[in-house]
Amino acid sequence: MAELQQALSMVFAWDVLAVILGASLFGLFIGAIPGLTATMATALLVPVTFFMEPLPAIGAIVSATAMAIVAGDIPGALLRIPGTPASAAYTDEAYLMGREGKVGQALGINLLCSVVGGLIGVIMLAFFSPLIAEFALQFTSDEYFWLALLGLSCAVLVSGGDALKGAISMLLGLLISMVGMSSVSGQVRFTFGITDLLGGISILPVLIGLFAVAELMRRIPEVGKISIPRPPKVSKPFAGVGKAMWQYKGGVVRSGFLGTLIGALPGAGADIASWICYALARKLSRTPEKFGTGHPEGLVSASAANNAALSGAYIPALVFGIPGDTITAIIIGVLMMKGITPGPDVFTTDAALVDAIFIVFLLANLLLLPLGLLAVRGARHILSIPSGVLYPLILLFCIVGAYATNNSMLDVWIMLGLGVLAYFMAENDFPIGPMILAVILGPIIESNFLRSMIKAQGDLLVLFDRPIAATLGCLALLVWAGILFSSVWGIGKSRHGTYPT
Repeated sequence: MAELQQALSMVFAWDVLAVILGASLFGLFIGAIPGLTATMATALLVPVTFFMEPLPAIGAIVSATAMAIVAGDIPGALLRIPGTPASAAYTDEAYLMGREGKVGQALGINLLCSVVGGLIGVIMLAFFSPLIAEFALQFTSDEYFWLALLGLSCAVLVSGGDALKGAISMLLGLLISMVGMSSVSGQVRFTFGITDLLGGISILPVLIGLFAVAELMRRIPEVGKISIPRPPKVSKPFAGVGKAMWQYKGGVVRSGFLGTLIGALPGAGADIASWICYALARKLSRTPEKFGTGHPEGLVSASAANNAALSGAYIPALVFGIPGDTITAIIIGVLMMKGITPGPDVFTTDAALVDAIFIVFLLANLLLLPLGLLAVRGARHILSIPSGVLYPLILLFCIVGAYATNNSMLDVWIMLGLGVLAYFMAENDFPIGPMILAVILGPIIESNFLRSMIKAQGDLLVLFDRPIAATLGCLALLVWAGILFSSVWGIGKSRHGTYPT
């Protein structure tokens, strides 16, 4: 009880509340701009969190991402342009409802279902994380090695498209993570005589380059050429919402729980959760023929899933230090910059901080209602900002943020270089997610593997000696077998010129 009281006093300090409110408004703004994702909002906030204490830094990112996901529904319903990837699954349903004069109802459903799904995710996060952390205290370097490898492997498998391209992206991330001095052996690697690289490549310029700079490069051709049409005015955003949610209440609850579980899978994320829950709602619906015609049932299920997945992704991040998605990878990087290493020990050494994080999640989801309504009302003004003004300001913010990490121009050049690399990777259908997860997980995999080998004097079989380690090891090997099979199958298809339609 004392820890809960301490957590409440930490969260309800005026500076923490001000940060949460400011980050929420920032997330609403970024999410409502078509093409600017929740991940980009998070990456742009990282330079600001550099100067904060751990709790307001985490609160800023949690609030901004939750708001950005909800705000991404607005251009989808008004313009048929999903604001974020997590909104893409139900953009057509929301837009077609708007064509029938129900745009307010569509956005109201998005908003309320996101709140309900987010609250379900927070409850599951707060309930299951301590239980899993207590179990994880039994882990040694063997289990942590396999767990980190399994998380990285799953990220490759669910990255979409070609699994081989996902594996290549992962290997590039591992290469970045190896730059500098080894934490176990002290061996210097890939520094090319540059002393600033002895400590490795800072996570901040990597995050900004891979997400923000690459996204801006993709948007450059749009500047001055594409004019977003004036969206319709939204009236009565909650008319008929209660009736629709009550009618499909089973879908809301199901998607809340399922979205949380999917979010907890490394590399899955909110966009995959919303697609899966939308497809499942269609499969289980009594009227599947109405899907794709402006039917609220799919909208209800997918909207609840994506915000629930945001909370679910924090379960492996807090308990094991394994990112559930790219946003939690950024969170882990921020915590490490603050001297806090996520893992089961944090539930005992920083129990008040963990409780405070849960309260921040709850607060952020409750703030969705008033601020989401504000965003719906002001959508016409947000969408009218010229890209020629917005994008240069974002680039300037990226440069300042990368430089502020170590007061070094090298970090700026690393950010720009990785941004160019990520741009060409995305243009050739290479996923970025496995790359950033590898940057975070690479040192964890390497250090735990070396510790196990030092203890066992090089005997690889020691990695399978303990029951939990053996189970995780077998799962990791099965995932890699799936990746290899998927790659070989894809190569065989391309050689024979047969692709599924």
